[in-house]
Parts: sequence; structure tokens; C-alpha cells
Amino acid sequence: MHRRRRTALVVLAATLVSAPLLAACGNQAHPGAAAVVGGERITVAAVQERAAEVRTAQENSPQAAQLVNKSGQLNRAKLHGLIFGRILDRAAADAGVTVSRKEIQEMRQAGLAQQGGEEQFEAMMLQQRWVAPDQIDADMRQEVQLPKLARALGADLGTPAGQQVVGEALTKASKALDIDVNPRFGAWDDQKMQLGNYSAPWITQRTEFTPEQPTEA
Repeated sequence: MHRRRRTALVVLAATLVSAPLLAACGNQAHPGAAAVVGGERITVAAVQERAAEVRTAQENSPQAAQLVNKSGQLNRAKLHGLIFGRILDRAAADAGVTVSRKEIQEMRQAGLAQQGGEEQFEAMMLQQRWVAPDQIDADMRQEVQLPKLARALGADLGTPAGQQVVGEALTKASKALDIDVNPRFGAWDDQKMQLGNYSAPWITQRTEFTPEQPTEA
């Protein structure tokens, strides 16, 4: 039976909400960058492209008006997700954790089974996580990666103690990456895994889709 595990840390993996498109970057040290993570630039153009993909999917939805109205910080949401993804990659690499294509597909199939099909699954991802169809596999990769990181650390994400262990590993990775965010988007908080005061106003949890037989690291 497919099961759902809900944790505070899993929220951190979410590529959440949205913001008006920003035309330019004010960071003179890194022109055109929305953020610099581990010495690598995340460009404003890359952030806007991902936000535009979500907006297009929303506008093609029968619930277009509702979805667009609820996604007022789309750029910040996508930048948050891109930064967190790199932090998770670093923490996973430090712990010797890898993710295979098979594992991503297993996680996606578990989500499909829970939602009752591809169309329903894509609609849920768009509505609840603001993830466009072409972005789903990247999102599923994190769904695999985070619990595998927890297992590698001997932590149980279902407990406060386990969440603390994983949180400490993420904070360590975040600090090591020396994250510098364009002031237009806010500042990254290593402890809270948060972009400025940005938070999702309507998502309190993120569901982890768990295949019946997850592949261990």
C-alpha cells in the first residue's frame, strides 16, 4: 500500500509559491545573477524561465484564474527551489547518497497511483507545488533524495530528532556553499533554509510519495 509521510523538513524541499517577474539583477558583483551558490550563478533568466513554464501551465488549466491568483511570488518560489536543490545535492554528496533514474520513475509512479493517473497527478503538482509538467522529474528527484539522505545519516524523518539531524546536515551544506542572493529576492537563511521572509502561505506540508519497495542507497 502506498503511504504518505509528512514532515516539517520535507516542506523545505518544496519548490513552493511565486512572485512578479523581475527584469534585472541588482547584484553588481554578479550581474545577471539571482543568486550565487557554491561559486556557480543561478541567473535571473533561469528563474524567470521556470516561473514562466508554471504560469503557462496554470493559464492552460481549467482553474487558471484561481491558480494564477494564488501564485503571487512565483519567481522567489523557483529561486528558493533552485537554491534548496543545490543544498540537497551537496548534503547528499557529502553523505555518499546518489539517486538513479529508476528511483525517480518509481517515485513518480507512486504519485500517479495515489492521484489516479497522469492528468490528475500533473494537476496536483501544479496546484499544490506550483510545478509544471516538465519540472516534475526534478521534483521527484528531491523526493527520493531527502529520505535517502536521512537513511544515510541514520535519521528518521518522522521524528523531531531525525528532522534535527537532517536539518543540521542541510545547514552545514548550505554554509559550505556560501550562498549569495541578489537583494531583490531577499537573503538566504542557512538555519531556516528560507529565502528572506519568503514562505508558502497555503502549503503547510509536503507529501512524500513512497514506492512500495523503495530502492536503498
